Amino acid sequence: MSWQPCDEPKATPHDDPSFGDRQSVDLIEEVIVPRARDLGGFEVRRALPAAGRQMVGPFIFFDQFGPSEFLLGEGIDVRPHPHIGLSTVTYLFDGEIIHRDSLGTLQPIRPGELNLMSAGRGIVHSERSGDDERRQRSRLFGIQAWAALPKSHEEQEASFSHIAAADLPRIEGEGKRVSVVMGSMYGQVSPADFPHPAFYCEAVLAPGAVLPVDADYDERAVFIVSGQIDIAGETYEAGRLLILRPGDRISILATSNARLIVLGGEPMDGPRHIWWNFVSSSKDRIAAAKEDWRQGRFDTVPGDSAEFIPLPD
Repeated sequence: MSWQPCDEPKATPHDDPSFGDRQSVDLIEEVIVPRARDLGGFEVRRALPAAGRQMVGPFIFFDQFGPSEFLLGEGIDVRPHPHIGLSTVTYLFDGEIIHRDSLGTLQPIRPGELNLMSAGRGIVHSERSGDDERRQRSRLFGIQAWAALPKSHEEQEASFSHIAAADLPRIEGEGKRVSVVMGSMYGQVSPADFPHPAFYCEAVLAPGAVLPVDADYDERAVFIVSGQIDIAGETYEAGRLLILRPGDRISILATSNARLIVLGGEPMDGPRHIWWNFVSSSKDRIAAAKEDWRQGRFDTVPGDSAEFIPLPD
């Protein structure tokens, strides 16, 4: 495909403003600075949920983990834990994670690949560094997001899919490379199956490259993984989640080498409750899931059943 031109000469409502038109800062509805969280010796930076902003489309949780470096014999060990009512979206830039779940899945995930696990009525999984990674100095860098399932799918059977990097649509040219990880964007459609209108893309930009973001979805956001960008005269640094105002086409100018995640979708079919690893439209359903985990009624993870994360107090 060809990229649409982004150098509109004049800013009017719902047009793409010229760079340097600082009135167009109104295109950014909110700037979220992620909070650092320690997950037992492994730090993540959490952008969603945030004060005043629970979701962007169906995305209700957004963690950046790393970039981290592990010494010989070290790695991550996220013990088995449960989920309901959501899909986990795991995408790496560097390193490897071994995913196991109660469906019997054993799947390494590597950079540029998608792990999409839909919990539905309930699933248990673990995420650990593999033996090969522990035999050497290793790195880990990536994003895990949670997408809330629509009410019609909250109680579906759990499922898991893995999509190789080569099977994700990629658009290259004019100093940018975009992988369409979920949904439909830039004339390409991801093979990932998710039951709500949503999109998730990785964009890698060279200095001076311009990435358009059309108003194809009501709710959109841009997370700056690395580098620096300019939106209509305002500069934004890495580690910021920019919530875009609905209805406006914008252009992102890379002022350095930059890596972005662009994501969003249509509004969800009502509010969601989130507690620990559980997401639901019903508080009673979350209470039931808490008791099920406490009483050991979730399935175990084959090959990783010796330990688990207990229910928080």
